[in-house]
Amino acid sequence: MQDEATHRTVDDHREAVAPRRMTRLHRAEALRLLGSVSLGRIVFTQHALPAVRPVNHLMDGDDIIVQLHDGATLTSIVAPSDAIGVVVAYEADVIDPDTHIGWSVVVTGYAHRVTDPGELARFAARLRPWIDHPDMNAALRIQPDLVTGLQLTT
Repeated sequence: MQDEATHRTVDDHREAVAPRRMTRLHRAEALRLLGSVSLGRIVFTQHALPAVRPVNHLMDGDDIIVQLHDGATLTSIVAPSDAIGVVVAYEADVIDPDTHIGWSVVVTGYAHRVTDPGELARFAARLRPWIDHPDMNAALRIQPDLVTGLQLTT
């Protein structure tokens, strides 16, 4: 006989959690929270369609730095000589799956490829990849234009 808990559905869980209040976060607080985690999702255009990839990041002031590797999909979204950059979105969150309390931050801005050896060395010393890759040879710097943060509370 299977345990009754294994038969819980999404609807059962939804009933167990009371609705949460949503509060907008100020830009500075949203960026601070973004800097408190190392994993997020970058949204970019691939073959004229939206694409999403999980990536690790660090904050350099208000900018988000994402590590790149040769052959990776993200490497092709910004050419090294592209002075304008490309528009991307970056999202990270911490939301407890049981209580539904936490936060979410979405940043939209221009991504520029970083190739300066000094900056790359500084970023490589701070970024810890979550998958096995060769040394970092490039990075994306996302300069936030639009920052939206939401806090979920009881």
